[in-house]
Amino acid sequence: MVAITFSGRSHMTDHTHADTLRTPIVAVLGHVDHGKTSLLDTIRGSAVSEGEAGAITQHIGATDIPLDTISGMAGELIDPSDFDLPGLLFIDTPGHHSFSTLRARGGALADIAVLVVDVNDGFQPQTEEAIDILRRTGTPFVVAANKADTTPGWNPQDGEPIQKSMEAQSERAKSMLDENLYEIIGQLSDAGFSADLYWRVQDFQKNIGVVPLSALTGEGVPDLLTVLMGLSQRFMKEEMAIDVTGPGEGTVLEVKDERGFGATVDTVVYDGVIRNGDTIVVGGQNEPIVTEIRALLRPRPLAEIRTEKEFEKVGEIGAAAGVKIAAPDLDQAMAGAPVRVVRDRTADQVIEEGKAELAEIEVETADNGVVVKADTLGSLEAMANALREAEVPILRAEVGDIAPRDIAVAETANQDEHKAILGFNVDLLKNAESDLENADVKLFKNEVIYQLVEDYERYVEEKQRAQQETVLDKVVRPARFRILPDHTFRQNDPAVVGVEIISGTLQNNRNVGYFEGNEFERVGDLSGIQKQGDDVDEARAGERVSIAIDGPTVGRGIEEGDTLWTEVPEKHAKILEQELKEEITADEREALQGYLETRRKRDPFWGK
Repeated sequence: MVAITFSGRSHMTDHTHADTLRTPIVAVLGHVDHGKTSLLDTIRGSAVSEGEAGAITQHIGATDIPLDTISGMAGELIDPSDFDLPGLLFIDTPGHHSFSTLRARGGALADIAVLVVDVNDGFQPQTEEAIDILRRTGTPFVVAANKADTTPGWNPQDGEPIQKSMEAQSERAKSMLDENLYEIIGQLSDAGFSADLYWRVQDFQKNIGVVPLSALTGEGVPDLLTVLMGLSQRFMKEEMAIDVTGPGEGTVLEVKDERGFGATVDTVVYDGVIRNGDTIVVGGQNEPIVTEIRALLRPRPLAEIRTEKEFEKVGEIGAAAGVKIAAPDLDQAMAGAPVRVVRDRTADQVIEEGKAELAEIEVETADNGVVVKADTLGSLEAMANALREAEVPILRAEVGDIAPRDIAVAETANQDEHKAILGFNVDLLKNAESDLENADVKLFKNEVIYQLVEDYERYVEEKQRAQQETVLDKVVRPARFRILPDHTFRQNDPAVVGVEIISGTLQNNRNVGYFEGNEFERVGDLSGIQKQGDDVDEARAGERVSIAIDGPTVGRGIEEGDTLWTEVPEKHAKILEQELKEEITADEREALQGYLETRRKRDPFWGK
């Protein structure tokens, strides 16, 4: 078989016999509420979703599911003797943000991914985000089209393979499900991926397999496990070959305080072996941490690393596995950072390797922009990507809770709209609360990346709109109006005449005049507007009002039937044309256009 490197990294070695093959690492991604956590729960037979914030799993854990368990769940679909791989290791990526930079030597940490899509809702914003991440990291994936059981008229066949289950459905239910499945296949095509129902896929390297299933009834779950095992066995077997005795390498999933141990790191080990007593280098918030392992703690099989309270101490752990590492000085460790065993090298060599890996994740910053804080390196990079796409510059980006210095940095931004901190899945430290109250800095916090970016964009839009409204209140609005025949009420001091507004908005206390050729001749100052006997500040296009003009005399200077204009200062005309064109009405634009055209016949650059 030709070795296919699917995930952007390779563990090719001479060790290809069964006991040196590691477990493939599977990430589960998907939009909130599409059933990502329930699918994992069904697969591992536990309920970890209780106590989560909303429906989004907040931090990633890892669950090792051995081949015999998978074989038991998949039934007739899997013959365990066909497989050399030991099983599957599922990592649960919260809202997929951490997945983005859970790396292993520069590639994605996951060897393969499951993209969960609600069969009724299709692609949603977070689905698009997940697809972008999968494309960027080159990670192969299958689509779990979840909630098939919600198809009207569905007759549940608990735990059955999906094709068997579909045989038990009415023609109407089958055709409704098909319609939804082909909608998802079409959306994958729009995203640049060729896809089909998994049993119709001839070549999984060129096409994405779509597996209809129900996390609730377990229907189709055997198919998903079969496809994951099949793809891993067929295309990743050589990549899974590792040096089982080599120094262990892994990625930090989460930094946690554990009673009796202090700060610990939940880690996925993807290569080699980690032993109790090993010296390790862990990526830290300021600099790499060199420390010695005091204890390796492993949850019981099929238990979930994030919620399991009873750990067993082990002497060593080999790839691929999720393990909790207890060691001194881990409180500054960063989620998403590399963990490396020193063993037969010097700590300095390992530190340099780790620094090179972290350098790939550095976020581009600008001289001006917003401050970004996130809970993991992964979410920090995902935030940076989302902000770059939204064309929002970043002044500083760091992992960790919001501290007083972040507020001080945010206050130095040149533009008001950049005096902001965007905090993803982080807290505001107690000693920073009063600083924030006294600072001219806006804090945005959210646990969904695209919502956090949208909240900030909405704030900027509102701020700009408020500024435009302030400018619009002060700017002279254009107006063209005609003195009505037989409507002279007073000839002068001031002249009082009846007028009709042809276009624009006639405002009180404005200079008015007319065009003599292409020259504007000012005739006086508008000192009053009356509409049906009441004083008003302005009159709109189509209205008839009486106005008082200081300066001219009717019969000398102005005549009945004359067309007059509000005089718009050049600076105001420029603002109206270049910044506020969309904010003014169609007839005001018409009046402005007529005014500018006449002015520019004499001076082509007037108001530009």
